Order: sequence, then structure tokens, then C-alpha cells
Amino acid sequence: MDLGSIFLAELVGTAVLVLLGCGVVANVVLKGTKGNGGGWLLINFGWGFAVFIGVLSSAASGGQLNPAVTLGLAANSLVNGDPIDGGEIGLRILAQLIGAILGAVIVWLAYKLHFDDEPDPASKLAVFATGPAKRSLGWNTVTEIIATFVLVLAVIAFTNFPGILGSDLGSTAPDSTSLGNLAPLAVAIVVVSIGASLGGPTGYAINPARDLGPRLAHAFLPIKGKGGSDWSYSWVPIVGPIIGGILAGLVGTAILPGVTA
Repeated sequence: MDLGSIFLAELVGTAVLVLLGCGVVANVVLKGTKGNGGGWLLINFGWGFAVFIGVLSSAASGGQLNPAVTLGLAANSLVNGDPIDGGEIGLRILAQLIGAILGAVIVWLAYKLHFDDEPDPASKLAVFATGPAKRSLGWNTVTEIIATFVLVLAVIAFTNFPGILGSDLGSTAPDSTSLGNLAPLAVAIVVVSIGASLGGPTGYAINPARDLGPRLAHAFLPIKGKGGSDWSYSWVPIVGPIIGGILAGLVGTAILPGVTA
């Protein structure tokens, strides 16, 4: 697949991911929406379905949609002795960031009247970016490392784990040693689980583009009464997921039974 097609697929997929993911947050937290007060589990499931649809929308590029996943898979390839393309990695990450900004802008357009009516600047920022329940930048980073490690480890497992859909189960997937076409759904379930189990301390960014892109959109969009974009915290959902993703890539082959180089 040529780099231009990869760029477009990653951009569109990440835009869909953020549109639906930040969209469910807007529906839950903004004043006067039909889903106002829907709660944490609605957000969890909304983000999980957003991942599923985003990955399907970018299936042509492999649907990575997350710099932590992209870097984690690259690290795993290095450990396994496989070649990597630095240019492609950079292009994917750029597309993911642009797509995340675009998706966030569309969420603002969809909920424009509710943003205007919402009196709380923190609720407006929460639609776009994550924030901690208890602010401790070091421990918040640890939480993001752990949560993203789980995500990327799962991606590696779903891509390589033999026997999940083996021939003995009558698999029709293109690769009978992996989840094949069910992988997007499997990753979506993992995201729901991460949100329910590990999302409480930080809001589980687990994706630098998902947080930075919408935070940038929050900063430049003419949102009525929006307040600041909390840039003092913004490095946590970038650094934490990158560390967690790379760590999972480095150790995934060693610790996952049946995954070989």
C-alpha cells in the first residue's frame, strides 16, 4: 500500500474514532443533551464502539489510529528482527494527529448549541481532553503507562496469537493463526475493559493523538466560555501512553505464550 493511501486511511479512521469517542463524552456531560448524565459506562462503551468503527474505517492501513500502538508495533518488530520504515511511522502519527483534530472540530459543530449553553468550562474541556480525578502528574503518568501497556499487549496478542481462530474451529479468517477480521471487535472490548477497570484515575487517554489533537482543537476553536486547555497536564497523556506502548512492544514477544519472533 502506498504512503498516501496509508496517510488517508489513518486520518479518516482517527477522525471517526475521535468524532464518536469525544461525541459520547459531549452527550453525557454537556447541559441539555438527550444523553446528559448517562454515566461512566456509557462513555466506556461509546469509546469502545468508536475504536471498532474507527479501525473498520481505516482497515486498508491496518487501523492503528494511535501513536502508542504504532510505536509499540514498531518496537515489537525491532525485537523480532523485522524491518521498520521510519517514514511510514512518522506519516501514520501525523495522520493520526490531524485526524484527531478534525474529529474534535466536527464534535464541536455537532454540539455547538450545547457548548454555548454549558456553564462549566471544565465540562467543555472534558469533551476534548482527559484530566485526572486526583492530580499527581507522576502517578497519573504511571496509570497511563499501565493502561496503554495492556492495550498494546492485547493488540500484539490479537495479531499474532496462534489458535484463537485456528483451523480446528473452522476459521474462515484470512490468517487462521490470528483473530483476523474479528480483531477490531476484540480491541474494542479491550478498550471498554480498560475504561471500566483502569480509567478512573486519569480518564484513560491511552492514545497521545486522541488527547493532543482535541486539546489543540479546544485551544483554537471559538468555544463560548471555554476556559484554559490545561497544558500543564497535557504531557501526561502523551508521554505515559508512548512509554506503555513501547514497553509492551519490547516485551510482548517474550511474555505472550505462543507469540514467536
